[in-house]
Amino acid sequence: MSEQKTETAAVEVKEEDVIEVLREVFDPEIPVNIVDLGLVYEIAIKPARVDVKMTLTAMGCPMAAEVMTDVRDHLLQLRGIEDAGVELVYEPPWTPERMTEDARWELGML
Repeated sequence: MSEQKTETAAVEVKEEDVIEVLREVFDPEIPVNIVDLGLVYEIAIKPARVDVKMTLTAMGCPMAAEVMTDVRDHLLQLRGIEDAGVELVYEPPWTPERMTEDARWELGML
């Protein structure tokens, strides 16, 4: 069993891996993932842990807890990650300008 633990700890998670898994998390009210919406502000990767600072499209969103749980659950799916933290921040405030071109296209804003 300790061999498997050593193998897991040796896995290096990259920011691209985190972004890829976060693209599977969607805002419950908008059919676009949180990365393309521009909701992810910061990613910090440590051995066996990932921390994310993110925001929501609206302060006081009633689905905030569910979104944060979904983000954490997805981060924990990464090979080598044993713990994950999600911090909700409101500075700087989110604006539609943070969205990617793909998100704008999906929402008919182009």
